Amino acid sequence: MSSPNPLAPSWLELPADANALPASVWSHNAERSTDGELLIAGVGAENLAAEFGTPLYVVDEADVRDRARGIRDSFDREFARVGTTVKVYYAGKAFLSTQVAAWMIDDGLNIDVCSGGELAVALAGGAPAARLGLHGNNKSLGEIDRAVSVGLGAIVLDSLIEIERVADAAARHSRVQGVRLRVNSGVHASTHEYLATAREDQKFGIPLADVPATVALIRARPELEFLGLHSHIGSQIFESDGFAEAARRLFAVHVELLADGPVPELNLGGGFGIAYTSADVALPIDVLAANLADAVAGLAAEFGVDVPVIAIEPGRSIIGPSTTTLYTVGTIKDVLVSTVPEPVERPESVEGPESVERPGASTSSATGAVRKYVSVDGGMSDNIRPALYAADYSARIANRSSDADAALVRVAGKHCESGDIVVHADYLPGDVAPGDLLAVPATGAYGWAMASNYNYLGRAPVVAVRDGVARIIVRGETEADLLSRDAGLENNA
Repeated sequence: MSSPNPLAPSWLELPADANALPASVWSHNAERSTDGELLIAGVGAENLAAEFGTPLYVVDEADVRDRARGIRDSFDREFARVGTTVKVYYAGKAFLSTQVAAWMIDDGLNIDVCSGGELAVALAGGAPAARLGLHGNNKSLGEIDRAVSVGLGAIVLDSLIEIERVADAAARHSRVQGVRLRVNSGVHASTHEYLATAREDQKFGIPLADVPATVALIRARPELEFLGLHSHIGSQIFESDGFAEAARRLFAVHVELLADGPVPELNLGGGFGIAYTSADVALPIDVLAANLADAVAGLAAEFGVDVPVIAIEPGRSIIGPSTTTLYTVGTIKDVLVSTVPEPVERPESVEGPESVERPGASTSSATGAVRKYVSVDGGMSDNIRPALYAADYSARIANRSSDADAALVRVAGKHCESGDIVVHADYLPGDVAPGDLLAVPATGAYGWAMASNYNYLGRAPVVAVRDGVARIIVRGETEADLLSRDAGLENNA
């Protein structure tokens, strides 16, 4: 076995087997064939690449649906234990297609959308409007009107001006519209600055101190039905303490609001973390559900009120681990690095890692250390998170296994940006070569959803695999698709 590379961050262990697929990171149905090829739900990586090309998002359908049902069942069980029910909303912003919307509805979840486009996709996928919720800090008048007109189950109000906008739309359509109020609780879980969405100085929600007056304005409009408070404390959260503290702060206001009318629900949001590397340890969903049920039940007893209906909004924890992105290796470049850079500290529970190194990264210097750059045919156009948040991912050779000594690699994209990195640091067999297929797991959340056409790359297709069968659920873009939007071709005709 080779020795650890001094350029590797301290959290990255030299693997005993650089072909292994850590169960915490990969979808449940990912495995190696007897020949060493990566199989996902019985479909080989080489067949997938040959039929659909690369880059390619591969969604393990059974894995997605098992995780969705698992979250629903865990929260149903634990909150039934404390005398209430739970509404589980799939956070469509993580990844939404008509097929995924149909899966979520079939498996007993509701769906949360954040724009008119997401609403259109959910409805086209057969989701009943009553099982949808609409988020957003700047919903357009058109988006509000459409949501009200189709009978959306809930709209989350994010500002005072939305009270009048939603009430006016409800009056036009002769409806009483259910609304929640997003509250900035002041709690922020350990996460990256850009993703801490419940802090005082940010665009989302109403300050906690302003909630009673704001709810009075909502209740003054007969076209609105006040459902309860909503909180979202961040993303990629590995513990339950932040949720419990947010619930405590909301409960004090919840009880105050009960004096003037019903407050049937309390929405604790989402942000449940997943493992992107073998160093990440996510809290099991059944433990999280039990912890939150105990916290909410304890607060209800402390304040002497009934336990409200609870709502949650998981997205990443359902779709994230289910999806693997396949790439084709293009070039290999060994780069001699004269010194090891000082690490950048970051919290343990973060949205990616959200900085370059994990806590405790090596601070030693070394000379003559080599980092192997492995360039692939995608990059920041299909996964912006490493560039946006310095998010960590893992990688494995997908078309074969190898007995070669492990080498520290950095997987780079093909875009004209030095920050176009797919995997900052991992160990691969040192004989990784041009033409190999490379698989990056846990790319289901925000990969396709944040994809772009940078450098005029077409967005990659999405394939669902199940029981040895693969089918397209989102078609990839061709150069013809890109040119079809260029009005200059018509002007020059």
